[in-house]
Amino acid sequence: MMPNPNTPSSLVSSTPIVLTIAGSDSGGGAGIQADIKAISATGGYACSVITAITAQNTQGVSAIFPIPVEHVSHQLDAVFSDLNIVAVKIGMLADADIIKVVADKLRQYQPQYLVVDPVMVATSGDVLLENSAIHALKNALLPLADIITPNLPEGAALTGKPLPKSEADMQAMIDDLRLLGAKAVLLKGGHLEQDENSNDLLILSDRVETLSAKRINTKNTHGTGCSLSSAIASYLAQGHDLERAAFLGKSYISQAIAHSDELNIGKGHGPVNHFFEGHAARR
Repeated sequence: MMPNPNTPSSLVSSTPIVLTIAGSDSGGGAGIQADIKAISATGGYACSVITAITAQNTQGVSAIFPIPVEHVSHQLDAVFSDLNIVAVKIGMLADADIIKVVADKLRQYQPQYLVVDPVMVATSGDVLLENSAIHALKNALLPLADIITPNLPEGAALTGKPLPKSEADMQAMIDDLRLLGAKAVLLKGGHLEQDENSNDLLILSDRVETLSAKRINTKNTHGTGCSLSSAIASYLAQGHDLERAAFLGKSYISQAIAHSDELNIGKGHGPVNHFFEGHAARR
C-alpha cells in the first residue's frame, strides 16, 4: 500500500506502530496474542483490532465467535484516527463481511505496508475461515497487500492447485500465486517434512528467492504463521525492504521455534518462545 500523505508529522512515533487485525486465541499461543508478542519482540509497538474470539488452547479450537462487523469498523476507526500506523498485519478474518469492511478501511486510511497471512486452518487442523469468505479475501484484500504469507494448504486453497508434496510442486504454484495481486508472496514450505531444512519461497515480481532454515524437531509450532507475518510487518515498519524483512522474519521465527522447549506450555502443540532473548539473559 502507499503512505497516507495526510498524516501529521506530530503523530510520527519514534517506535514504529504496527496494527494486527486478527482473532483472539484464549490460549495465548496464536492470533492477536502471538502477533503482539512478535511485534514487541522485534522492535515495534503493537495495537490491535479483534475480528473474532476463539475458545482455543494448544490442543485445538472448540468455538469461534465472530465480532460484529460494526464493532470491527469502530475498532479500525479508533486506532487509525489516533495512531500513526505504519504497517498492518492481517490474520484471521472470520467472514466475507469483515473482510470487506477491513479492505474498505485500508483503502480509506492507506497504511504504508500491508502483510496478509491468509489464515484458513489452525495448526491443529481446525478450519478458521468460512468457504464463502475465500472469494472476498482473494478479490478485495489480497491485491492490496505488499506480501502475503500462505502455507502450503492455504496456497493450494487460494490457487486451486493440489497440495504440494515437493519443492517442485511449490515451484509450480508460483505463477498462480503472482496472479493473486500482491507485490510479493512468501510460500511457506514447513509442511514438507522429507527434507532436513525448512525452505520457503519468496516470490517477488522479477525473481524467486529461497529462505532456508534447519528444520527443528519439536511439537511447539502453535502460532508460527501468525508470529512470522507479524515479525515481517514489524521489520517493514522499521524501514527494511520486502526481501530483507522476510529474511529477518524467517530468522526470528526459526530462533523462536528453536527455543520453544524452554516454555513447556500446554498438552498439545505448544507456542514458540517469542522472547527467547530475554529467556537467554535470565539463565
